[in-house]
Amino acid sequence: MPFKFHGGVHPNYMKAPDVPVTVIAPPPQVVLPVMQHIGAPCKPLVEVGDYVKMGQKIADNPAPVSAPIHATVSGKVIAIEPRHHPLGDMVPAIVIENDFQDTPCTDLAPLTPEQMKDPEAILERIREAGIVGHGGAMFPTAFKIRGGLGKVDTLIINAAECEPYITADNREAIENAESVLEGVYTMRDLLHIERVIIAVENNKPDVIETLTRIADNPERDPDDNVRVLPLRARYPQGAEKVLVKSCTDRVIPLGKLPADVGCIVMNITSVAFVADYLRTGMPLVKKRVTVDGSAIQHPQNVLVPVGTKISDLGPFCGGWKAEPAKLLMGGPMMGLALTGDDLPILKQNNGLLAFAEGDAVLPE
Repeated sequence: MPFKFHGGVHPNYMKAPDVPVTVIAPPPQVVLPVMQHIGAPCKPLVEVGDYVKMGQKIADNPAPVSAPIHATVSGKVIAIEPRHHPLGDMVPAIVIENDFQDTPCTDLAPLTPEQMKDPEAILERIREAGIVGHGGAMFPTAFKIRGGLGKVDTLIINAAECEPYITADNREAIENAESVLEGVYTMRDLLHIERVIIAVENNKPDVIETLTRIADNPERDPDDNVRVLPLRARYPQGAEKVLVKSCTDRVIPLGKLPADVGCIVMNITSVAFVADYLRTGMPLVKKRVTVDGSAIQHPQNVLVPVGTKISDLGPFCGGWKAEPAKLLMGGPMMGLALTGDDLPILKQNNGLLAFAEGDAVLPE
């Protein structure tokens, strides 16, 4: 049973029809800001005119809190220049003209069986994959895991997805459930812990059923320590501190992190990607994004190359049903209001909402 937390609200969840993800038509170019994470910004490793392959590392920083950037399509670097960033600043960005070949980088390789037995090798490869929190926090995943080594006894997988409209994690859990659980077991073994809680709001019965069925794995989990925990559906159930309270009844003090109370929280899409990456060697180049709102003709979940401009997403989803009066990157509760549709999708984005005039006006 989940523990109670004080407060919370019950917004209209406005979840789009639950349909499988659609792969977007390849964009003509991608814009990749060197800052797509909390911490030190990356520095370009390529120059204008260079030909790059999909998955090739094009920017990095050796600082502990950082995550490298990779080419999300193959093609020619046509610019390295300051571009508008969704956070509001001008940030150096690498612009790649797509050759529509998706030629993969030849340096990519999955981990060998021997490397999969070496925690340090796994952590280093997770860092090299450029993984950040897929739920919007932008925190480099490898640094988070290192911060929990020897300190945590509980891994919490965040599948609550409490923001209205957003269903990207919901589809990840259903369409990529095997990778979700493989990622869970990898993180469990890497952190040397037994208890894993997969936290899902109770308004997602399909996710609960799917993950419960797969979690029941006597071979990988003979002691039944990986559990799916249905939580009451209310916002902000998916917030990290709230989630820790709901799952363990532990309270994170002001200014502290989940690891300070023995927990580590990871987004469900992040752990699924860890499993996919260790199996394939392809770093983080694509992102599942919910495109929705009253200005969108055909709301849906799409799989897009990171760096795809918002202006390429609208037409793919049937165009604007009404002129957008407000664009949000993320959900309506915590998302960022955007200045225009020339901004790119970043690694941590899980939603793009476009609202017509009537829905964009704040109430009195």
